[in-house]
Amino acid sequence: MKNKIQAPKAKKILKTIAAHNDARHDYYYWLNDATNPEVIDYLKKENIYCDHMMSHTNSFQATLFNEMKSRIKEDDESVPYKFNGYWYIVKYEVGKDYPIYIRRKESLSALDEILFDCNDMASGHAYFRLSGISVSPDNTKVAYGIDTLGRRQYTIYVKDLKTSKLLSKDIINTTGSSTWANDNKTIYYTANDTITLRSNKIYKHFLGTTGEDTLVYNELDETFNTTVYKTKSQQFIVIASYSSLSNEFQILNADQPEDDFKIFQSRVKNLEYSIYHFDENFYVLTNCDGAVNFKLMSTNVHNTSIEHWKDLISHREHVMIEDINIFKEFLVIVERENGLNNIRVKRWSSSEDYYLPFDNETYTAYLSTNIDFDTHILRYGYNAMTTPASIIDFDMKLKSHKILKEQQVLGGVFKKENYVSERIWAIAEDGTRIPMSLVHHKNTKRTKLTPLVIYAYGAYGSTIDPYFSTIRLSLLDRGFIYAIAHVRGGEYMGRPWYDDGKLQKKKNTFTDFISCSKFLIKHNYTSSQHLYAMGGSAGGLLMGGIINMAPTLYRGVIAQVPFVDVLTTMMDDSIPLTTGEYDEWGNPADFSSYNYIKSYSPYDNIAELAYPNLLITAGLHDSQVQYWEPAKWIAKLRDYSTNDNLLLLQTNMKAGHGGASGRFDSLKEDALEFAFILNLEGITK
Repeated sequence: MKNKIQAPKAKKILKTIAAHNDARHDYYYWLNDATNPEVIDYLKKENIYCDHMMSHTNSFQATLFNEMKSRIKEDDESVPYKFNGYWYIVKYEVGKDYPIYIRRKESLSALDEILFDCNDMASGHAYFRLSGISVSPDNTKVAYGIDTLGRRQYTIYVKDLKTSKLLSKDIINTTGSSTWANDNKTIYYTANDTITLRSNKIYKHFLGTTGEDTLVYNELDETFNTTVYKTKSQQFIVIASYSSLSNEFQILNADQPEDDFKIFQSRVKNLEYSIYHFDENFYVLTNCDGAVNFKLMSTNVHNTSIEHWKDLISHREHVMIEDINIFKEFLVIVERENGLNNIRVKRWSSSEDYYLPFDNETYTAYLSTNIDFDTHILRYGYNAMTTPASIIDFDMKLKSHKILKEQQVLGGVFKKENYVSERIWAIAEDGTRIPMSLVHHKNTKRTKLTPLVIYAYGAYGSTIDPYFSTIRLSLLDRGFIYAIAHVRGGEYMGRPWYDDGKLQKKKNTFTDFISCSKFLIKHNYTSSQHLYAMGGSAGGLLMGGIINMAPTLYRGVIAQVPFVDVLTTMMDDSIPLTTGEYDEWGNPADFSSYNYIKSYSPYDNIAELAYPNLLITAGLHDSQVQYWEPAKWIAKLRDYSTNDNLLLLQTNMKAGHGGASGRFDSLKEDALEFAFILNLEGITK
């Protein structure tokens, strides 16, 4: 290991934050001002220190990067799908970081028409992201969003597909997404609040105009966000307002952009619903009438309020409905039962009702691009921890399937039979069974000397299903076991799983993860000396929580863009995302919420402990977890840590929450993280 140099020492300036007759002393609050040259200087010093402490692994990082890159098929392209007379494809070329979007008229043998070459568009930018591609109904124009900072503030442009000339003014400070009315000249888009970045306004833009766009809707409730889209039927423009606990939709005939939007069903606290249109009906996926795991209802397009909704698929206690897709002859339902996602097919005209066959306990299945109503072909995706991703067309009449594409793993002789996956169950502190999905090379033995990485997220009801990763092979092929802990806070076991891991039950997420870790040690999968934890964003909060609660349980921890200064952030409603997060974490204006958040907030609970080796990553332009949270965290950890373990911070000075934007640049970040873990294990090649 590299001899240590003096770690950066952030200066201390006392800031007292008072609420509810409680005063917290924050000596590193000053780091939240990116316009202060001292702040930038401190971040650069942390980067220099991290680079120095990891410099002895530079050649190993290069090896890891090259092997990760070598597994990627560089000249790749997506499975084509047809929409409105054109086949759409995304291509990658050898040596290039960014995608090329093309289309072909009517036939796949037609000439390529390049919509966007992101490699050219990204030239001169340290960060580049294209989003929200929306082609006009007459196929002659395209709207799209560009972000060159990584802060998810997109500028929307409209391009003439015949001349490649821009047709509109630059529409700034948007989410990047937009949708066309059927007149081919009216565009609806979502704007962000300039300070909080909350998506709060829907505007209507007419091509060719240079004045102020028409404000269609202003979401005044600060706990809600809003967006606008078009139904699969292309017949309705929909404005969706959403919070963690409630939804509200407004609809407009896409042929009549001059008309006003009509409320589908007014918002009601704790009423969640989503809508799907086909023919004369809307289909409503909702939790109304106590349907915790959701049920499916329908209503006529002319009578959309809740009193007209009728049950189609009733609520089931142990089966959660996650999504649906509608076809002329079939209804497809995505369900989750006992942690496994299933795809169910029902024929409208008969009692035929069946599930697609999946025979693994650690897999991910999801609906892919299904644009047409009048087809009996269902396109879905499938992968497992040992099986590369596939895109499959399933014939719902013949019950046969055709694999259109399976992810190629290059750079060596990959054989799925060389890897083993399993699902195991730990017991939480309150007796709840917590599932984990594991994968390892078939030659890796379970011993106390076996290195193991355990990963989790555990928030917002977001489920991390067992998935295949070519990057992960760099660990598996070096004798590691990789585990995903399906802790509460996600929805792996249904909606109650989420409810039991948020607000006043948030600590279940932390204790579940610790219970999973102890289970792995008890059952001889690894030991504390060889156990590593990893999580990002809200999963980074999880990492901060567990090292305060069980610091000696892990040899090393990677916290990617971690949300660790929870209480201070949730008290500041000028920070992006804060007000919309009250239903997830609680509003500290409430005394009980304040105390509960304070009891687990990683930054507030740093103590004189023997913390594990720690690698923290951040993005200077991050709008979701501001860079100063990890910066403050590591500064304070250095004040309190009672050992000399590594405490490293690496800030991407040119990116935001998602890190580097290029498909190869991001691998360098993965290589650093893996080298950090492997180096602690004494593995250097």
